[in-house]
Amino acid sequence: MIRPMSESKSFISGCKGLALTADEKAFFRDERPWGFILFGRNIADPSQVADLTAEMRETIGGGGDIPVLIDQEGGRVQRIKPPHVQQYPNAAALGAIYRQDEARGLRAAWLMSRLHAFDLARLGINVDCLPVLDVAVPGVHDVIGNRAYGREPEIVAAMGRAAADGLKAGGLLPVMKHMPGHGRTMVDSHHDLPVAHASRAELEAADFVPFMRMKDELMAMSAHIVFTDIDPANPATTSAKVVDEIIRGHIGFDGLLMSDDVSMNALKGDIAMRTRAIVAAGLDMVLHCHGIMEEMIAVAENVGPLSGEGRRRAEAARAGLPAADGADEAALREEFNAMIAVA
Repeated sequence: MIRPMSESKSFISGCKGLALTADEKAFFRDERPWGFILFGRNIADPSQVADLTAEMRETIGGGGDIPVLIDQEGGRVQRIKPPHVQQYPNAAALGAIYRQDEARGLRAAWLMSRLHAFDLARLGINVDCLPVLDVAVPGVHDVIGNRAYGREPEIVAAMGRAAADGLKAGGLLPVMKHMPGHGRTMVDSHHDLPVAHASRAELEAADFVPFMRMKDELMAMSAHIVFTDIDPANPATTSAKVVDEIIRGHIGFDGLLMSDDVSMNALKGDIAMRTRAIVAAGLDMVLHCHGIMEEMIAVAENVGPLSGEGRRRAEAARAGLPAADGADEAALREEFNAMIAVA
């Protein structure tokens, strides 16, 4: 099938280095991913990142609304680091502030996201994969660990809402993760498949709550975790039952649902098989992060052009990119740093 060049395909792609290679440029021009994602390997200095994001957009037609994503949470998941931006605290540290003073905790979450937006927007990055809405359980693996705001679903929901609002105030779109909940993982999903044995009733009372509270957001990332009481055979990312009954049904999320990285070994099979399984489960977008060309080709060959509900959700996300509020960066940074210094 000859695909019109005006159409985007339903995947988000990384690249290998600090600038696009000729092969990457040709691949992106031909295959037209919906968006891009950056990692630490793509970061040298601010001017280089700004050049890279502009170069990415140029390959598929320019336009500042083309999504360029990053995981800029704070703590150990912070792709852009000092000296280019300050080192931000992790979510658990913000959760601790909330437990001392709810209003102060919410303000801290909002401020940190608003500062992320200042840092990222000037580099051409318009989507941050934040907030983490996973409700941590005792013994949770470090793959989530202190990336979670805490163990109480209502606190996670409140802090997640504040974080998302801070990003939007700065002109960025948030991506909720990891839907419908990754807080029960006892293994690293980059290497192994996590399995959660909690009952559906337990999940509905805790894990799913933050996502329900924020179901009107425009973007979310799936969880590579099996919920044995819902679909014992497939992780959420490749489970049509989890997508239909839980994410679209019980939670009521109608935004763009993208996979977590298709390269993670929680998923079985080769990249082509994983991609087909994600598409078959009903996700709108396949995320490929590693910049390995052979894998990128396999993803592109096994997703189709955006169409139907997926296209509607993708268009709504791009159209929903907010305008920044014009806030005083220096004043907000001073307020935030004073707040965390005494926490």
